[in-house]
Amino acid sequence: MRIVGLDIGEKRIGVAVSDVTATLARPLNVLRPTGLEADALDMVAREIARLAAEEDGVRAIVVGLPRRLDGSPTPMTVRVEQFARQLESAVTVPVMLQDERLSSREAESRLAVRDKDWRSRKARLDAAAAAVILQDYLDSHA
Repeated sequence: MRIVGLDIGEKRIGVAVSDVTATLARPLNVLRPTGLEADALDMVAREIARLAAEEDGVRAIVVGLPRRLDGSPTPMTVRVEQFARQLESAVTVPVMLQDERLSSREAESRLAVRDKDWRSRKARLDAAAAAVILQDYLDSHA
């Protein structure tokens, strides 16, 4: 079964998924809710249900937890922790938090290697960041 990675933002939520062996993460798509408190939870829960219904299923969800470089919380930290708790109540698989420091920067540099158009990269950045977060989780739990 696969593990899903999420990069939670105010306007976009990046989604990534692992292979069935939980070895490699790949970007999947970007959800665009009207707000984190509005329909984000429903959108993510529907996406998880869709992925769980596929042949390879879903065994867990990893949510990127924003922190400053020194490890202290950001204004989004509490909101993402609350979102993760609500998500765990809405799905049937465990939800874990994973430090996401520098994930967007890493994703941007990886995308820039293959795509020189920043507009094209921006459209895929959140899903790529979710893949970085998920890969960090997979590597630390191998």
